Amino acid sequence: MKTKVLLFFVAITMFGVGYAVNAITTKNNNNNNIKVTGIGGIFFKCNNPKNITAWYKKHLGLTTNPYGATFNWYEAADSTKKAQTQWTPFAKTTKYFGATKQNFMINYRVKNLEALTAQLKKEGVTIIDKMETYDYGKFIHILDGEGNKVQLWEPTD
Repeated sequence: MKTKVLLFFVAITMFGVGYAVNAITTKNNNNNNIKVTGIGGIFFKCNNPKNITAWYKKHLGLTTNPYGATFNWYEAADSTKKAQTQWTPFAKTTKYFGATKQNFMINYRVKNLEALTAQLKKEGVTIIDKMETYDYGKFIHILDGEGNKVQLWEPTD
C-alpha cells in the first residue's frame, strides 16, 4: 500500500514539475515568437527601374504596378489570411537602403513591431529610425550583424 501511495505522489510531483517547466518554457518562447513571419518585400538597385520593371513584365510575366510587382499569397494553412510580398527595383543612386555598397534591402513581415523593437533594443540591435505608421502598416529600419539596412513591417492585414 505504501508503495502505491509513494508512486502516486511521485507521479503527481513529476506531472507538476513537467507542467511548471512547460509553462516557463512556453512563456519564454512567446517572447521569442515576436519575430519574422515572412518576406514582405525584395528591393534592389538597378540602373533604370522603369526599364527593368518593363523587362520583367515582358520576359517573366510579372504583373507590375508603379511600385514594381506585388505577389499575393496566403499565410500558412489559413486560407483567409491574405498576405503580400512586394518586388521593387530602385534607382542605383537611392539612399533608401543606407550604405551605398548595399545593393538590396529585404523587408520582413513581423507581428507586434513595437514589442519586437523593444526586444531588439535590449539585445543591442541598432535601430536606425523611428517607427512610422501608414494605413497599410508600421515600419522601422534596423541594421543586421554586417551593417545592412533591413526593413521590418507589421502589416495591417
